[in-house]
Amino acid sequence: MRFTKRQYFSDVWFSVKFWSFRLFFVFIFGSLLANIFFLQVKKESLFSSFVHVRADDGGSSYVKRGLIYFTDKNNNLIPAVLNKDYPIIFAVPKEVKDPSYVAKILAPIVNKDQEFLEKILSKPNDLFELILEKANDYQVSQIRALNLEGIYIRFQNFRFYPYGNLAAHLLGFLAPAEDGTVKGRYGLELEFEKKLSGLSKESESGKEGIKEGESIVTTIDHAIQAEAEKIVSSLVKEWQADEGLAIVQDPWSGKILAMGVYPSFDPNNYSSYKIENFINPAVQLLYEPGSVFKPITMAAGIDSGKITPQTTYYDAGYVKVDDRIIRNWDNKSHGLQTMTNVIEKSLNTGSVFAERIMGHSIFAQYLRNFGFGEKTGIQLPGEISGNIRNLNSKKDVDFATISYGQGISVTPIALINAFSAIANGGVLMKPLILADEKPQVIRRVIKPETARQVTEMMVSAVDVNKIAHFENYKVAGKTGTAFIPDFKKGGYTDKVINTYIGFAPASQPKFVILIRLTNPAGSPLAGQTVVPAFRKLTEFLLNYYGVAPDRITENTLD
Repeated sequence: MRFTKRQYFSDVWFSVKFWSFRLFFVFIFGSLLANIFFLQVKKESLFSSFVHVRADDGGSSYVKRGLIYFTDKNNNLIPAVLNKDYPIIFAVPKEVKDPSYVAKILAPIVNKDQEFLEKILSKPNDLFELILEKANDYQVSQIRALNLEGIYIRFQNFRFYPYGNLAAHLLGFLAPAEDGTVKGRYGLELEFEKKLSGLSKESESGKEGIKEGESIVTTIDHAIQAEAEKIVSSLVKEWQADEGLAIVQDPWSGKILAMGVYPSFDPNNYSSYKIENFINPAVQLLYEPGSVFKPITMAAGIDSGKITPQTTYYDAGYVKVDDRIIRNWDNKSHGLQTMTNVIEKSLNTGSVFAERIMGHSIFAQYLRNFGFGEKTGIQLPGEISGNIRNLNSKKDVDFATISYGQGISVTPIALINAFSAIANGGVLMKPLILADEKPQVIRRVIKPETARQVTEMMVSAVDVNKIAHFENYKVAGKTGTAFIPDFKKGGYTDKVINTYIGFAPASQPKFVILIRLTNPAGSPLAGQTVVPAFRKLTEFLLNYYGVAPDRITENTLD
């Protein structure tokens, strides 16, 4: 059978098309096999490293951690803690051919020691080594431009604290734990770890296996917190002090509106600080408060019916108790004085007199009722109770010194909480840190009339001493200057801690403020340091809340 020319070329063309299609599919199939081989074998270490990274970040790729919010006077939510993706730079040492060269190139970019980098890159079977967390834009661009084999960039979710140092002791931070996960350390991040991380519930974000943590809203007012920390930091710098602290509380609900400490730290870069920087002295450290404690003594004496604000005694400038001589801070005698005068002039002898009149057992019971010696229950980690063991003493001198705030140790949170009980009419409240907590009455400690009388004594002290005085507002306050104990030799050093506690307007307090300054240069009295700071913060708060004057004067009427 003979083929025509047309049939011949037709068969050839069909054969070419047939083999072309076969070759095309062989090429595609071969490419897929090569790619699979490349991904599974050649890039095995890279994908394995991703698994390691996810393990090292504590599962943050799979858990959306809850946020933390501040508020303001209008109940607006202000993010205090967020989640943010940052670039991380990591190595797969198994892929690094020349560790020495790569380390030399990387060191100046990532600000790491060259020998350290060479050491971690010289691990032939290692699949993951973290080089840098939270790389900046410059570092990322430089690494990408170099295109170094075995060096990679990916994004990882980290905690972000947008206000830096603000409320750092209160918020805490996240850090690696012993089990390889990342967990909350210090502050609210630790206290509410289960809630924030999603471990306290089985909620889902819509993707299989991804849990979502609960957010929390604090009672902290962002504006008040910022102003309090600004004032305290200026105070510490001005007096070259070791530390400053400020707490602001709503006396009616117990809500903490601000809690600031200086020096502080940046939780975004917590590793740059020493561990002792993270302790929150408002709840985790004790101190002897000094004369700021005298209104508590007066409250006990008046409420027990043993004294009144008008009760008098003769001040000789000193009093002998057991084998000790106790003197006034000014080493002066003032003659016949009332209990109100004792608060106005901060007379140690007057506090000792009041304690003697009421007796040790009554005095001790009132101090326990005010919450000294027990935890307040505030939802912050590491709270400790005060040291009131001297109330079990059989020595009169121990009770005498406690009456003016020496020989007893308290936390700042317990101290301000006790004064809030005076400000609100005599009820001890649980201090609150979460906005959704309901106010909780612990117990009534003094009668409303007692609270009113002690408040008037404190107002008189402010008016007489002038520094914290406001023309159109009644302000109640009391200073305290206490010597710091010498824990090595016994007794006291010549260093002091200044404290001021006050509230305004005294007729219907909107807030209570505690300001403390530790070891100011020159050991000045509280009236020179913390009282002016209190006045600044009080003025801010009165304006911030738009509080109406409670003292009618000619200027007010005008």
